[in-house]
Amino acid sequence: MKKKLLDVNDLHVHFKTYAGIVQAVRGVNFELYEGETLAIVGESGSGKSVTSNALMKLIPQPPGIYAGGEILFGGKDLIQLSEKEMLAIRGNEMAMIFQDPMTALNPTMRIGKQITEVLLKHKKVTSKEAAKSRAIELLDQVGIPFPEKRYKAYPHELSGGMRQRVVIAVALAADPKLLIADEPTTALDVTIQAQILELMKEIQKSSNTSIIFITHDLGVVANVADRVAVMYAGQIVEYGTVEDIFYDPKHPYTWGLLGSMPDLNNSSDELLRAIPGSPPNLINPPIGCAFAPRNELALAIDFEEEPPMFQVSGTHFAKTWLQHPDAPEIPLPEVVARRIASSRGGEA
Repeated sequence: MKKKLLDVNDLHVHFKTYAGIVQAVRGVNFELYEGETLAIVGESGSGKSVTSNALMKLIPQPPGIYAGGEILFGGKDLIQLSEKEMLAIRGNEMAMIFQDPMTALNPTMRIGKQITEVLLKHKKVTSKEAAKSRAIELLDQVGIPFPEKRYKAYPHELSGGMRQRVVIAVALAADPKLLIADEPTTALDVTIQAQILELMKEIQKSSNTSIIFITHDLGVVANVADRVAVMYAGQIVEYGTVEDIFYDPKHPYTWGLLGSMPDLNNSSDELLRAIPGSPPNLINPPIGCAFAPRNELALAIDFEEEPPMFQVSGTHFAKTWLQHPDAPEIPLPEVVARRIASSRGGEA
């Protein structure tokens, strides 16, 4: 049985602003096991990146506030740790791959030095020559050609895909137990994106590293994740295995995400669908279901009372009144049913 590495319980993160308190993360719960990949999916503003930064305690305080909950990593509640204690964990036991490698890397430092810094600080490598040798090995491991030459390069001398590989090498330098990837392929073209995703899968297979993959692209999720958490308005609204989310989605927001994906198997001239409306203002979160104002299938109770998280199966959970025993039977939207049938190779 796999060992649990991370357990997030009822996490709340707020931000003080001139307009009021923004409730960016509102009662998030999930767990992560060794060697597993969890994808956190949702639109911009859903709370994905705030959640990932909260795990590393990178939320600036102020204006950020850890308003409740706990983040248990290796049995320790990270929220209760001091900054000095977190410095021993960040980059060592937990590491992050950021969305934009150009801003994640120091433009004034050579690539090699940025990797050897991690080795000298966290791996206690005493010899600079040994650190250099290991840094070159890491550059080779992440697929950078001529690693000895690239070791001396500055970030601006590399392409976007190469810079992202360097960021991955920096993150892997201390052999972390947990790797958090915050939309690491968003700024890359499709070919390089596929290469980076394949690289991450190879790294996980060889090192048994646990990965949290933050993305807005469900197409990416299908290729990398074991389980998926769908976020909306600072909450996880659906949670399950990849098969649960792609083949048996239960939340109307998940239906919207799946329905807005391009269908390469559809030869018709159907327009690409979008979810109508905008995410809610989290200074004053809506009463009831946060997605109700954008949901054409919303029930009356959705505007009156927030739904609990219903258990659909042993692995599948959905925060929607549609899972209540007394709720009406609402079939999947046609476009979603067609996507599911298409992905299974069947007929809609």
